[in-house]
Amino acid sequence: MGLCFSEKIWEWRGPAPYYFVTVPLEQSQAIKSAERLLTYGWGMIPVKVRIGQTEWQTSLWPKDGLYVVPLKDKIREAEGLQVGQTVTLTLEVIPNKRKL
Repeated sequence: MGLCFSEKIWEWRGPAPYYFVTVPLEQSQAIKSAERLLTYGWGMIPVKVRIGQTEWQTSLWPKDGLYVVPLKDKIREAEGLQVGQTVTLTLEVIPNKRKL
């Protein structure tokens, strides 16, 4: 399952700040419909992500009925990304082979 969308970067201020991009409703619903085949637990969905020239693997986190993509400092620095900036992400969901 491959997805592409553009959304703003936002910051969660906890003990250590985290940065995320929210997967839009339509794409989150598509992922949710296949979640039982994709998750490795707790609703986490492994994905390959691309922003600009940077590609990495991470997991989508469920949040408020949607999914969010965590952005590590290393990724934000490599692409010069800031909170509030709209970015285009390409996601490739990595199937859980144990559940297929």
